[in-house]
Amino acid sequence: MYRSAPARARAMDEANSRKPRLLAGGNPQIPKGSGHTPVRAYIEAMPGWKRAVGHRLNELITEAVPNLKKSVKWNSPLYGIEDQGWFLGIHCFTKYVKVAFFRGAALCPLPPGKSKQQDVRYLDIHEDHPFDEAQFTDWVKQASRLPGKSM
Repeated sequence: MYRSAPARARAMDEANSRKPRLLAGGNPQIPKGSGHTPVRAYIEAMPGWKRAVGHRLNELITEAVPNLKKSVKWNSPLYGIEDQGWFLGIHCFTKYVKVAFFRGAALCPLPPGKSKQQDVRYLDIHEDHPFDEAQFTDWVKQASRLPGKSM
């Protein structure tokens, strides 16, 4: 079937508009939504090596917390417990994936990344530095038992 140049351009624009746009720093722009589907869309849109990290983080969090709720807000996946709030968020930056533990100052041992917010601690995951999955899973379990943050 022949398409005129304007029709081909419209079809390409339509196809490209379905792909999430990457914001500054490489974070995917995903519409706000609750459940597994928007989180999966965010992970699939993570650029390069970060996608595999996103899949692995999601697997570890899902396995560690049986009554997990997921959502995407502010272009970041959030993980929490129903009626208890959010305990963890993920965000892509140019050179790393940042995991935010919203009550991370109460975790033992402390996640390594400090925050300007008193309760928050971070884990930055870089391409050439694998993270300790056992320690991460332990932090997730601890964080899920703490009062979450409402957002």
